[in-house]
Amino acid sequence: MARPPGHGPGYEIRREEIIDTAAALFAKKGYAATGIAEICDAADMARSGLYYYIGSKEKLLVEIQNRVMQPMLMMGHRIADMDEDPVLRLRMLSQMLLEHILMWLDHIWVYEHDYRNLRGVNRRLLLDQRSEFEGIVQDLLTAAMEEGSIRKTDPRLATLQFLNLHNHTYQWVDPRGEWDAAHLSREYCATLFTGLCTPGHRVEDLEERMAEFLERRENFTTAPRTRRARKR
Repeated sequence: MARPPGHGPGYEIRREEIIDTAAALFAKKGYAATGIAEICDAADMARSGLYYYIGSKEKLLVEIQNRVMQPMLMMGHRIADMDEDPVLRLRMLSQMLLEHILMWLDHIWVYEHDYRNLRGVNRRLLLDQRSEFEGIVQDLLTAAMEEGSIRKTDPRLATLQFLNLHNHTYQWVDPRGEWDAAHLSREYCATLFTGLCTPGHRVEDLEERMAEFLERRENFTTAPRTRRARKR
């Protein structure tokens, strides 16, 4: 969201801090169980400040959902449009998704648990964003089937398998633990593609091809956004 006219340069910084605070509270207690007063106390501001910077409690939820979906869609379309084979692009998409989960863990928790609290246009926009991302995954899986890299199966079911393998990671992953996004993506894709590939199709060189791609495109990153350090 662009800074409204007449607001100083610190406006957006403060606004981001409030959204961070709300995401942490919603992830811990749930959206419905978290009151406006609690958000204001945690963010050290009056109720009028919340309305000044955000507008409403539901708007906070919208902003958290947008932080999850907008960078993922931008990066997802970028990967989908690359002139690389679809299995390699799926591997990149996998790592991007996992990096995003580890980077925005509180937001992902709220995204998965609390989106049903959105109403009307806000809920419809989020569902449209989800469908758009699922479409990126399904199109790549369909392309891989058509070129013979993976076996023919229901593309919708294959999409749900791909997403389910990744999307529940937030429930147990430790961002400071031994498994980073690259490691998890390697293991997930090895499991997924070994099961989906056509008989005789080799996936053993997928990691080698991924490394070669990154060497050719040394400035490329699957991370959709650099996480800003939160003030303590």
